Amino acid sequence: MLTLTAGNGGVVQLLTVVVIFVFVLAITYLSTKWLANYQKGRSVGSNIEVIETYRLTVNKYVQIVRIGNKYLAIAVGKDEVTFLTELNHDDLHLPEVVSGTMPDFASVLEKIKKLKK
Repeated sequence: MLTLTAGNGGVVQLLTVVVIFVFVLAITYLSTKWLANYQKGRSVGSNIEVIETYRLTVNKYVQIVRIGNKYLAIAVGKDEVTFLTELNHDDLHLPEVVSGTMPDFASVLEKIKKLKK
């Protein structure tokens, strides 16, 4: 436990703990950013993509996945994956996704404030 004494020793201890804490936070932040960029780079040009997931129960889902140019419906459970059917691309309602455009927090907060009024 950190105790402050009458001399400068307590202040030095406190500053040392704060500096170490900030250093650990910085290392954590940088490693998380690096890992996210690494994983994002691996998925570019990928032939497998989860399009949509629908939860049936606590641990059972139906997913639409794109593998190459084919769209498949699969059932995913705790210990198994079951093929359901192949889907026609024209029958799917795929959302238009604009990559790289994240809404800023201020605009989202303004929308929520307007809805509450």
